[in-house]
Amino acid sequence: MTTVLTYGTFDLFHIGHLRLIERLAAMGDRLIVGVSTDEFNAGKGKKSVVSYDDRAAIVGAIKGVDLVLPERAWEQKRADIIEHGVDVFVMGDDWAGKFDDLSDVCEVRYLPRTSGVSSTDIKEMLRTLDPVHIEEMQTALGTLTRLLEHYRDLT
Repeated sequence: MTTVLTYGTFDLFHIGHLRLIERLAAMGDRLIVGVSTDEFNAGKGKKSVVSYDDRAAIVGAIKGVDLVLPERAWEQKRADIIEHGVDVFVMGDDWAGKFDDLSDVCEVRYLPRTSGVSSTDIKEMLRTLDPVHIEEMQTALGTLTRLLEHYRDLT
């Protein structure tokens, strides 16, 4: 039996997350997913839109996921690998080389991310919809309208 382990925040769950989990599930017989807690994310300077409990429930409900663990600290990976008999530890290729020190306890792989989608990009798009930015856009459009009307009056 091959056990696969990965970690992630899985905020604003999207098709890239689903494709990753599908690829990971296909790599072994048992898939364990560590989901970063809100406190751990705060320590990394990140704030999740969706709470840890909800993110863990979403990930745990996906076909192929056998166990969800809370990720509370960087250092827990080695202990989780040993405790759960992990054969393959997998992260996105943006982490390439960062977890090679775990190769003494299991195989370490880095997978390419799904192109064109990320939680960071989604958050950036949503940021433009908050009330402050909408008001700024309305002000800018008002200014442009007045400039165009003034220009039209000059011609």
